[in-house]
Amino acid sequence: MLHPVGPLPAAVYWRRRLTVLVVLLLVLGGVSWLTVSLVAGSGAGAAAASGTAAPAEVPALERVVPTVSELRTPATAPVSAPAPAPEPVSDPAPAGPTPGGPCTDDMLGLEVRTPGQVAVGTKPTFELVVVNTASVPCVRTLDKQLQELVMVDAARTRVWGSNDCFPESSSDQRILAPGEAVVFLIVWGGLTSEPTCTAPRVNPAPGEYVLRGRLDTKVSGDAPIVLG
Repeated sequence: MLHPVGPLPAAVYWRRRLTVLVVLLLVLGGVSWLTVSLVAGSGAGAAAASGTAAPAEVPALERVVPTVSELRTPATAPVSAPAPAPEPVSDPAPAGPTPGGPCTDDMLGLEVRTPGQVAVGTKPTFELVVVNTASVPCVRTLDKQLQELVMVDAARTRVWGSNDCFPESSSDQRILAPGEAVVFLIVWGGLTSEPTCTAPRVNPAPGEYVLRGRLDTKVSGDAPIVLG
């Protein structure tokens, strides 16, 4: 086979053999390329079908700069608890009454006492009682002109006043000991009156009335009285 025999020159037979060899190599190369392409395509399709993506290449910046998770956060210095706020200073308790000072209205008790029931036209005596309710002695002016009794009827209409027609005056300043009571007697003439004492004075009608006492600016509660 290496020495072809024929009527033609040997070079012709060698060229034919070389041509056949080149064609054969081209055919074999094409078959190999086709086989590789088919295998690669089937592998890519399988990868796409399985949903597995090729790992992404790490960006060049992340290969140089560390991520946040790789950085170590410096320890935070412990925060000391705030100092407790100072307690508010309460105001000092008000001082009590001064011994020997004036008897203010809140240091006094004032009461009116009546017989309870009197006959119309009579002249009953009422009592105006002043008491030092404080724990210390104090001074109070008890002048006659500062004392008064007023009678009103059930409709709260003024009927009589002790200073209407016969006002009295005196100078009476006293030191009242703790718990000491001073009683003033006031007689009622049994007739109606008004502050000017110019209206006719008559006997009030029988019924229920109320007496109220006053010592300057201190006022008592109501004391009932029945006229029959």
